[in-house]
Amino acid sequence: MLSLRDLADLVTKKLQKDLFVGAELYGKKDDGLYPCRVLKIVENGVGKMQYEVALLGENEKITENAILHGEDLVWKKTPFNRKILKSFIRESTCRSIPWVLHEKLAQKHGISTDLPEELRSKFFLQGGQLVNRTKKRKNENRNNVGEANGESGKSKRNKGEIGKPDASKEENNQPEDEPVKYPIDDLLVKPGPDDPLFTDRPSPSRDFNVPMDCIGDLLMVWDFCSSFSRVLNLWPFSLEDFENAICHKDSNLVLIVETHSALLRILIKDDGEYSLALQNKKRKSKISLITWTEYVCDFLEMINVTELCSCMTTIKRGHYGLLDANAKLGILRELVCHALETDLIRGKLDDLIEQRRALGATVRGEALEYARKKREEKEQLKGESNGLEVKENSMESTGSNPHMAENGEENGDMVEEVISSRQSNAFVNSRKQLNGQSKKGEKQKLDPKVEAENITNSNEKEAQKQLTGEKKEDQEKKSKEKREQRKEYFKREMEKRSIRTNPLGKDRDYNRYWWFRRDGRIFVESSDSKQWGYYCAKEEVDALMSSLNPKGERERALQQQLEKFYPRISLELQKRSKDLAQKIALEEAVLRRSTRVRAPPRENPANAFLKYVNKWKED
Repeated sequence: MLSLRDLADLVTKKLQKDLFVGAELYGKKDDGLYPCRVLKIVENGVGKMQYEVALLGENEKITENAILHGEDLVWKKTPFNRKILKSFIRESTCRSIPWVLHEKLAQKHGISTDLPEELRSKFFLQGGQLVNRTKKRKNENRNNVGEANGESGKSKRNKGEIGKPDASKEENNQPEDEPVKYPIDDLLVKPGPDDPLFTDRPSPSRDFNVPMDCIGDLLMVWDFCSSFSRVLNLWPFSLEDFENAICHKDSNLVLIVETHSALLRILIKDDGEYSLALQNKKRKSKISLITWTEYVCDFLEMINVTELCSCMTTIKRGHYGLLDANAKLGILRELVCHALETDLIRGKLDDLIEQRRALGATVRGEALEYARKKREEKEQLKGESNGLEVKENSMESTGSNPHMAENGEENGDMVEEVISSRQSNAFVNSRKQLNGQSKKGEKQKLDPKVEAENITNSNEKEAQKQLTGEKKEDQEKKSKEKREQRKEYFKREMEKRSIRTNPLGKDRDYNRYWWFRRDGRIFVESSDSKQWGYYCAKEEVDALMSSLNPKGERERALQQQLEKFYPRISLELQKRSKDLAQKIALEEAVLRRSTRVRAPPRENPANAFLKYVNKWKED
């Protein structure tokens, strides 16, 4: 039985050995490594696999074909790294060591759920659950020992009372239920008596203008254009404006033209395959409102995707607006994918990564410095308290030994041996009495003055202590506020330099939840990516959060992410609802006007995408 790490390593090794048609690798030939693509798998009688490969030259052109053995082929990079495989294994299984697949997943792919031969001596299936034989046997033995111990009288009755709740289990010879350690896989979570009252999950809105199967491409293209707007020299636009522009039938809509032109300029600047194709056709590097469709057609010829190449005739005739949303978003998706491979975008990503690392190092440095100062303050206070204790102890020791100060006198008195013991004792006693009386008189005379001085001194000390305490509290408050401000500043700076948008998490049914900072809504993607929806109100988000069960791994992680970003999400949604109310009010005002003074279509808030202007356009 393998651990998660060992299982991931084993799967990685098997994936590296198993080659498939279309895999791009490096092939060993004539003491050199050449890029190649697997065309066909050839089996020989010996049992060893051979592969027919196409050796690739510049621009991935096939130079020649060759037949190579498996050991002569090397992967450019592993198909999946260990992190991806680990997450895939966790999501696909409901139990670890031994690893058990989800029942639905096993049925879908036709995988047998029977126990392997080597595990049947240790485990067995009971009610759809895997049970350990040794643990069950131990529980049964424990129960039998408890029954066999013949205890009489009071002790036996006490034992019977203690074991009352599990009496039914002992009779049925069933093992005791071990307490479940949460979180566990969401599909295994069952309702319990201690569960809070979960609200019904709100159904997301699905009123999109584009077809449902285009929503993923729409979000991906818009998020890329918004994230790299400065690099693209493209003024940002809202997701609603972009969606409306895609559905509009105008062939030269400014928002669409500028988006295509910005992405094409990135490809031209890269001096790659697209730039060479334009040089062969002797195209100018400047893209205009009239010629932009020619550059789009050149790009479609270069990528040679059959679904998109069929649109070239419509585009060349000047009827780009008549294309359906699938075709428009397909072209933009391919442009974004090629733009991501350019040196300009990769350089920007590298800069963002370095900036994020520098910010992280600064945060860690400040935290270490603060911890060091705190340690020094504690050590200083400890040293001062130890010094005061030593002083007090020394004062007490000198006050309790008055003979230490009188040693000189005692040594002098030893000379006077002539004086008899009685006379000396009488002399000492009389001297002590006189000293005691004089001291009492002095105390009575000095008591009022000393008391007044002591009172004033103590009051002054208390006032000083209060002042220093208040100052310390003020300083601590100010330093805490500064630290909080610095944390917020670093958070904002890190978010500005975000590299990619990741989902907030998944729910019980593997539906993914996305939140885009520039839009505010929370989008819901089904597990098969065929259905999309969104939440656009704060009340819907509140209902979603209270419907999540933290006993499940996925829903707990999703709930934590929603709680983390909740202030910002609620703020964006409230702002969005206000803007929506203003738009509705303006639309109603437009409708209430008479036909003579009605505003033209471009002033209608719903048609804001028609007024788009690229303020960052290159000259």
